[in-house]
Order: sequence, then structure tokens, then C-alpha cells
Amino acid sequence: MTLILTNDDGIDAPGMAALCEALDGRAIAIAAPRDELSGCGHQVTTRNPIHVDRRSSTSWAIAGTPADCTRIALSHLYPEASWVISGINSGGNMGVDIYISGTVAAVREAAFHGVPGIAISQYRQGGRPVNWEITTHWASRILADLLDRPPEPGCFWNVNLPYLEPGDREPEIVLCENSSQPLPIDYHIEGDYFHYCGRYGDRPREIGTDVDVCFSGNIAITQLSVRTLDNKPQRDRGA
Repeated sequence: MTLILTNDDGIDAPGMAALCEALDGRAIAIAAPRDELSGCGHQVTTRNPIHVDRRSSTSWAIAGTPADCTRIALSHLYPEASWVISGINSGGNMGVDIYISGTVAAVREAAFHGVPGIAISQYRQGGRPVNWEITTHWASRILADLLDRPPEPGCFWNVNLPYLEPGDREPEIVLCENSSQPLPIDYHIEGDYFHYCGRYGDRPREIGTDVDVCFSGNIAITQLSVRTLDNKPQRDRGA
């Protein structure tokens, strides 16, 4: 079983190294953006050539978007791949972030082609630095579970890890709905320039949604559909 790893933070991002460690012992191949492309959404490249740099026998740095990486990996590099796993993103991808996130777009693209996927992100409470040791530990546990239960056809998993400090209580694992509420919109204006200054942690917290679950210190897992781009309603604890 070959797993294609990608992200939107770039192939050299610490989250990619953490993802590789979390999947230690499994057959993995990296096909990730050469550059950091956070927030690029489901953008694809169709009018310009895409440079592909082979870094090793199983690692490719691609001068394209996360969705480009998935397309190239599935069509040419590893057409028999079993899964596409995207992350570990430095920052949350909850609720309506699914429309903005390159991390999520990479696995949505896989679902378009009938390949199951998992997007995994680490929420940074107040923009705090990621403790990659803790993140890797919980990512490893979640991935081991989800790889044994593929999502429904045309769907994919979206995972958001809560911000945790050493010594914090163990988080619950919650299958939940994704929030439909928008991100906070706020700009600081200087002349003709608008500077976005909305705070991620100020977004609405609908009870029981991924935002509420993750902000409460638990692991939020949603199953999303490419047909409707919303989640398959389900709630459960102890995935």
C-alpha cells in the first residue's frame, strides 16, 4: 500500500517531516509543492508548464499547487497509490477553511479520482508555535486508525488536532460536523491598503462542530464529500 504525502506548506516544511515520522514503517512517497502555498485553495495549473524535481527515489518537489501535486502523482508518478495524505499543516483547517485550504484541496482532488485521502492540520492557539513532538504522536494514532477505515466513496477525512501543552489531559477523538460559519472579517486600513487582521480564534463556535471540538482541546474528525462539499452527518466519540 503506497501512500502519497503532500501539503501546502512546502516539501521542506516541518509538518512534512512530522507526517513522515507519524507514518514510520509504511510505504510512502512524497509529491509536495516546492514552495509554501498556504491558502491557495483548489487552484490548478493548466496554462504553464510545471517543473518536477526528483529529489530521491520516493521524493518529488513540484513547482505547482497541492492539487497539481496530487494530479501529477496519481496520473504519472504513482498511479496505483492507495491513499493521499496531506499535512501536517501548521494551523487549523476547520469549517469553511475547506474552501480556502490547499491542504484540504490536495485530498479533495484525490477523491475526485476515486482515491481516499486524509488532510491533517495542527491548530495553533493564538498563533503559538507547534510542538511537533506532540503533534506527531497524535497524528500517528489518528492515521493508524483512519487508514484502516477508508471514507465512503467520493469522500475524504479532515482532521484537526487541538493545541496541546506537555502534561495536558489526553484529548478525546470526536467524529463531528464541520462548521458552516465564516471566518472573522476585519481589516486595518492604511490609505488605499486593506490589511487583514481578523483573529482565527474569534470565529464562531457552533456546538458540536469541528471548530468547537478542536477549540475545546479535542481532536476533530470530519468526513467531507466532493459531491456537496459538506460533511456526512455523524457524531461519535472514541474513533
